[in-house]
Amino acid sequence: METDVSSSLNLTGLSESEAQARLAAEGPNELPQPDRRTPFRIVLEVLREPMFSLLLGGGVIYLFLGDFKEALILVAFAGLSIIITVVQETRTERVLDALRNLASPRALVVREGKRKRIAGRDIVRGDLVLLSEGDRVPADARLIEVSDLQADESLLTGESVPVDKRSSPKPAQPIPAPGGENSPYVYSGSLVVRGSGFAEVVATGPKSEIGKIGQLLHGLETEPPKLQTQTRNLVRFAAIGGGAVSVFVTVLYGLFRGGWLEALLAGITIGMSMLPEEFPVVLTVFMAMGAWRISRARVLTRRSTAIEALGSATVLCTDKTGTLTENRMSVAELRTNGDVWRRRDGTPVGESFRQLIVHGVLASAPEAFDPMERAIGDLAQISFGPKGQGSGAGMKLVKTYGLRPELLAVTQVWRPDDGGSLIAATKGAPEAIGRLCRLSKSQGAELQASVDEMAAEGIRVLAVAQTAHAGPGLPDTPAEFVFKFLGLVGFADPLRAGVPAAVAQCLSAGIRVVMITGDYPATAIAIARQAGLDATEAVTGDAIDKLEDAALNSITQRSVVFARIVPEQKLRIVEALKADGQIVAMTGDGVNDAPSLKAAHIGVAMGGRGTDVAREASAIVLLDDDFGSIITAIRLGRRIYDNLRKAMTFIVAVHVPIAGLALLPLVLGLPIIFGPIHIAFLELVIDPVCSLVFEAEKEEDDVMRRPPRSPTEPLLSLRLVAWGTLQGALAFAMAGGMFVFALRNGMPDGEVRALTFVALVLGIFSLILVNRSFSPSLRLALVRPNAALVSILLGVCAVLGLCLTVPPLRELFRFGRLHYDDLALTIASALLILVTLELFKPLWRTRPR
Repeated sequence: METDVSSSLNLTGLSESEAQARLAAEGPNELPQPDRRTPFRIVLEVLREPMFSLLLGGGVIYLFLGDFKEALILVAFAGLSIIITVVQETRTERVLDALRNLASPRALVVREGKRKRIAGRDIVRGDLVLLSEGDRVPADARLIEVSDLQADESLLTGESVPVDKRSSPKPAQPIPAPGGENSPYVYSGSLVVRGSGFAEVVATGPKSEIGKIGQLLHGLETEPPKLQTQTRNLVRFAAIGGGAVSVFVTVLYGLFRGGWLEALLAGITIGMSMLPEEFPVVLTVFMAMGAWRISRARVLTRRSTAIEALGSATVLCTDKTGTLTENRMSVAELRTNGDVWRRRDGTPVGESFRQLIVHGVLASAPEAFDPMERAIGDLAQISFGPKGQGSGAGMKLVKTYGLRPELLAVTQVWRPDDGGSLIAATKGAPEAIGRLCRLSKSQGAELQASVDEMAAEGIRVLAVAQTAHAGPGLPDTPAEFVFKFLGLVGFADPLRAGVPAAVAQCLSAGIRVVMITGDYPATAIAIARQAGLDATEAVTGDAIDKLEDAALNSITQRSVVFARIVPEQKLRIVEALKADGQIVAMTGDGVNDAPSLKAAHIGVAMGGRGTDVAREASAIVLLDDDFGSIITAIRLGRRIYDNLRKAMTFIVAVHVPIAGLALLPLVLGLPIIFGPIHIAFLELVIDPVCSLVFEAEKEEDDVMRRPPRSPTEPLLSLRLVAWGTLQGALAFAMAGGMFVFALRNGMPDGEVRALTFVALVLGIFSLILVNRSFSPSLRLALVRPNAALVSILLGVCAVLGLCLTVPPLRELFRFGRLHYDDLALTIASALLILVTLELFKPLWRTRPR
């Protein structure tokens, strides 16, 4: 075929000198190298973040205090956070590399009259390219000559059905967009599924359609993490407040008690008790553990921002082809002689459809690349087996009449090995087959009614006919045969099995589902209805081009189906939803999805069927391509955010009694009760509890029955801060009351310190149990399984017991001996805190709204 094309045109192509000159002037056929940030530059940017600076600063403070272990822990957390950030930033930039590889396949060109196989990056404008069935198109090109050529442009358009191509002697201005029928242009990255052709390259590299998508990606800014911003502000506020209190205490102590060295030690103790280093540590651990938990559900998290956004997603924009559907054409319906077979009914194909299917296979290529031809062959194989499918066994292909603009049908003539009459089978557009069968006016109207009925359900329709030919020769065109009409074959890209249930769960969770596709409106509406969406009409890309941004914002608020959409329009839709205050999740698998995947708050790519470009542009990758995994990820995202709020509330609560007990002796003129070592011990309780125990908590019962949280809702609302402060105040009142009562009754300082410290630790245990759930339930607080909680509580109790009983440790902490009645009093105090706060929960409405 290639020889026929080149010889018939007698073209020599560019000379090598011309090609090299254009390559030097216009650049290689690939996307330009992005301005990459070096790892060192990223590290410097990360170090300028206040939360990381605070971690390192906290480590320095502990280092000066001589607490090397705590200093190393903080520095290790800071280093881990930097490494995670650097890895994430560099991985997301690899999208352009993946796009470059896809856009530069090897190509067969004609230069100086000779065929030559060259690297795709060496293609230049003006090159003559030979295209054959199965080839990846190396650059945007105008077809000079074609032989029944069809191209799959779904990576660029989202439309699963290949489009027919024709030749054109003159270039068009402007070059039409991908996806149109009978276009004389082929586009870089698309696939030739049938026929062959000869094309002249018109655009390479960033000037090609796929290059324009790459430039869109390169110009998009990734959304800043809202949780990180909120945590940074929270840390800054707490650090300023803690620093001010620390300075105040130092001055107060020095002025009223004398001894500025002791004053400095008291100030450092207060500063340590209020140093909010848990906030960034907790955020880092929750994001890392959240990504691990989500990966166990076969969902890969590539950006931590996606985890925080999952729980607040309000709109899920989904592509159709390959996301809601399987991106695999199959026979959905057969019609012949009044009989109808539909795949969705689940019944086997009857014998009455055998001739329709067999001749549909005979009208297809013996080794089919075309998705519809393969679908007919698959159905024949399943329904009638290899011997009955009519694949040409026992026959020889004599002649093929290809698709022509004036006759949209393919006809193939076969000669049986037994010497019988020739068999001609044809398939194509119903109106073309109707003309070949010479149908009457009434028969044509009946045929059109059937076609319209099938098309309304989003089904692509081909008609099939056959005839026997006993003449000595074959006619010049298939129009000279007298065909017998056999019936209609309907094709559809089937919906994924779990999609309707997944869509229903989205809707019940208050998440709006919007379909954005490059396919035709009728097909999009039909698939949307099958998926469970209330779709009555589709907004087309042409309509969007005529809308100003304000009008488009209004349309996106109420429309659920957008059809015939190109990448730039898809990006506009996502940006319009974001401008409306929505948290947007966008799914997709093709190159055409990449810009909107990167622009969305949550880009979700298919890991199996998806392209490298889509995967690298996304924040989340579904490893098993299961649309239902999105729901699992959203459920886990909501759980992670809930647990993060519980941990943050606990941090607020636990610092109130610690800081209060450090300040109380100064205010009342009593002996200093806690030193840095006591605060360090408490940190051993607080840090693992915040980062491990709360992260491991089960989800709330209503996690998928409540609407998404407001995008503007702060991580710690004033209500939660007040709730945490109330918890801490009660724990402080109990421990502080014991401290004052014991001193007033003459208990030695060592015993007072031990009693107060144990009461504080057990009070912290109560705060942990209270914050395990938003629901007021003692049973949940005490019984719900959490292995991390049990391990940490047992470990803390064991260490505390050693500190109270082992003399060297008791001396280190300056503890006195405690009696059983003292321990019973502290336990009773902790239980009172737990019960009281559980009773207060309904009044404070701690459950997310």
